[in-house]
Amino acid sequence: MNLKYEMIPDEKIEYCRDLCNELMAFQKSKSHIKPELFDNMNFDTRMIPSIQNAIHNYTVIVRHDDKIVGYVYSNISSKETYSNEFATFFDLSTVRGNNVGCLSQFYIKEDYRQYGIGSKLFDMSMKWLTQFDDVEDYFIFVSNGNNDALEFYKRKGFSVSHDILDGFITVLRNNNQFDL
Repeated sequence: MNLKYEMIPDEKIEYCRDLCNELMAFQKSKSHIKPELFDNMNFDTRMIPSIQNAIHNYTVIVRHDDKIVGYVYSNISSKETYSNEFATFFDLSTVRGNNVGCLSQFYIKEDYRQYGIGSKLFDMSMKWLTQFDDVEDYFIFVSNGNNDALEFYKRKGFSVSHDILDGFITVLRNNNQFDL
């Protein structure tokens, strides 16, 4: 399979529009707790604000020939970014620094799963995230019903920290314990 991994700058984030919207639909299809919360989640309401509010962004797309088949988006953000009108994602007092790392969005088209693409994108993101010396806490937020993603992240060294929004999101955390 002819796959190409390409880091894209924020100015080209539009490349992720369709896959981000697919991710939101996928998450809604898996959800059994408050699936209606996904009704207003899309590229414009999730990806764009996240990129604008982050200190640093990292996006990698995967192409099979000319077709984009997956992406990962990670960021470094102020810990206060994760306490907003939607939810407080973690106890801010438990974060040692001012900033946190987050693997924010991760999606691979169904026909391309099980080829190691996810592991490669995950490893690329963790390598990028851990280059910031002022960040010690890393988070991933998994929507309810997405058990495959939850198990994947646990195998990669993340632990379930807690649930928010009555179980709508499971918060996973890692304190810089990666084998990269």
